[in-house]
Amino acid sequence: MAPTEMRWTPPAYRLRSSAPKSSGWNPWSPHGIDVPNWGCVNNHTRDRGTTMNITTYGLDLAKQVFQVHWLDVHSGEIHSKSLRRTQVSAFFARAPRGVVAMEACGSAHHWGRLLSSFGHEVKLIAAQFVRPFVKTNKTDAADAQAIWEAVQRPDMRFVSVKSEQQQAVLSLHRLRAQWVSIRTQQANQIRGLLYEFGIVVALGWRSVLKAVPQLTDEVPTLLRTELLEQLEALRTATARIDALEKQLASWQRAESECQRLIAIPGVGPLTATAVVASVADARQFRSARQFAAYLGLVPRQSGTGGRVKLLGISKRGDPYLRTLLILGARSVLRSQSRRGCSGDPWLAELLGRRPNNVVVVALANKMARTIWALLAHQRTFDAHWHRGVTQAAA
Repeated sequence: MAPTEMRWTPPAYRLRSSAPKSSGWNPWSPHGIDVPNWGCVNNHTRDRGTTMNITTYGLDLAKQVFQVHWLDVHSGEIHSKSLRRTQVSAFFARAPRGVVAMEACGSAHHWGRLLSSFGHEVKLIAAQFVRPFVKTNKTDAADAQAIWEAVQRPDMRFVSVKSEQQQAVLSLHRLRAQWVSIRTQQANQIRGLLYEFGIVVALGWRSVLKAVPQLTDEVPTLLRTELLEQLEALRTATARIDALEKQLASWQRAESECQRLIAIPGVGPLTATAVVASVADARQFRSARQFAAYLGLVPRQSGTGGRVKLLGISKRGDPYLRTLLILGARSVLRSQSRRGCSGDPWLAELLGRRPNNVVVVALANKMARTIWALLAHQRTFDAHWHRGVTQAAA
């Protein structure tokens, strides 16, 4: 598109002008009289009932060369500019204050915090929502223009900018997950090597640590030394995991929101810290069901002709959070199956008519909804709340 070409914005996204009728008749306006606005519309200014023209920037992030796309709301001229990494801060510090849209990718939260300090309103969009707006081949300029187009959609969903503390907590979770994966790989490798010599070790890294030291005499001398080194590496990985969990538990005890969440059955320190660090503001979700859908704990839908078929869970969103919730739900079901345990009657009734895995996902969905209610409304968990509601209704 030529730099001086004007873009007509559809009526649903135009700012209404307060000009008198003498300004002319616009056939594209549903109200007849309108002054065309060639700029973009900020949905938040419309919510406040103002008609301010606010510049919207589409910023394509990179390691060295950034691309920014914006429109001059006064002249209607479209601009596209490449910036080196060292030039980004200076450019937005001098630029008119407006909305800066970026994809929620690597370093997006860092740039979001930096640009917010300059007075801009930062909007992060998931990359999957930007892709449909790329009109031609994928280039930096096309990506920046697609981001600029996507942020103007009235029904677009955004990602909250995380603080440095939240990102640090999530980084600890990622490091822990990596060490857990390394420990599992080492334990399975040791079990596989021993099986080649006719030695069978039970599943689990704990079984490997207990059984292998007594079985080292049954393997060849050439392998014995390296096998002991692998066992030491397994103990090191376990020590690293324990240290990371202690750091997360220390942060959890200092956060009031985490303290409220761990009162929910099946939610432990890992789940509480991961949720609080991932969800910067629970009120960004309209309802508890939308939060559960964000975690991929609702059925996929496939339908045509007015008939909708419900499939398995969508598995969208963060798989780490979904895994923690499902593991917590399994622990609740396991504890309820013990003798003499007065479990939840809702779970008992559901287990009587649904498979075990279906019940696990249903409980994880319920836990996600409860988490949203506590975070969004600043409440504390009450295990007997439903009983009081039933008595009040009776």
